[in-house]
Amino acid sequence: MDDHDELAARFEAERSHLRGVAYRILGSPVEAEDAVQETWLRLNRVDPGAVENLPGWLRTVISRVCLDMLRSRASRREEPVGQRVTESVRDAHERGDPEYEALLVDSVGRAMLVVLDTLGPAERVAFVLHDTFAMPFDEIAPIVGRSTVATKKLASRARHRVQGTPAVSSVELSRHRRVVEAFLDAARGGDVEAFLAVLAPDVVRRAEPAVLPPDVATEVRGAQAVAEEAAILGRQARFAEVALVDGAVGIVVAPRGRLRLIITITVKDDKVSEYEVIADPDRRRRFALAVLDG
Repeated sequence: MDDHDELAARFEAERSHLRGVAYRILGSPVEAEDAVQETWLRLNRVDPGAVENLPGWLRTVISRVCLDMLRSRASRREEPVGQRVTESVRDAHERGDPEYEALLVDSVGRAMLVVLDTLGPAERVAFVLHDTFAMPFDEIAPIVGRSTVATKKLASRARHRVQGTPAVSSVELSRHRRVVEAFLDAARGGDVEAFLAVLAPDVVRRAEPAVLPPDVATEVRGAQAVAEEAAILGRQARFAEVALVDGAVGIVVAPRGRLRLIITITVKDDKVSEYEVIADPDRRRRFALAVLDG
């Protein structure tokens, strides 16, 4: 085995870990693979003998590659104009691979990906490297171009945003979560009876026109009428997960981990008394989103 073959073998031994680092930072398997490939190309441009700790070198390089990709993504990101949300969600599902979706949910979670996407690039890298991979701050600092102290502050700020601040007590939060999860289960199954069991008799459903099929009212009142719309919500529910929305238990709909809808939910007396489906990007950005602990 020549030096190049040996280097390739050592890189392949690290590939799975590198992919995991990149995937958690970027939230996209496709971009993660691109980052891994770029890391391999950079490795081929250095003298292998000058790399004392190859795993550490590779992790540092791929983290920098991911940081550059996040910065590039942030500078060019645009929301689609005029596209119906129902269509964009359906198209994302049809283009997607069910195994991809399973990987997305199992390894990170939709809500976590959505919240990570609200962080600045340096915050996201610092948080993921430290809180997920236990990388010391003095090793992260050169990657994000900050001092060790400033890097700790980056990760702390990111952690606070990821965890959020509930607006109610832990006991009440837990009760509300059970109600919202039952609501979501009913939506996923398109189960009218299950919906009726969790809705208040005078429940109000509001939704933006972009979310709804043509000729469906933006506001519906009454448990029976709302429950009969289960199929409408059910099309989105496959991409949904509970989350903390402005301190209350709500739902995010995120095909491929990219936020498409926020559903705010009001719970009274252990029933859903009101909910609203929000698609408008400007409105979505005004909400503080966080991850609910398991």
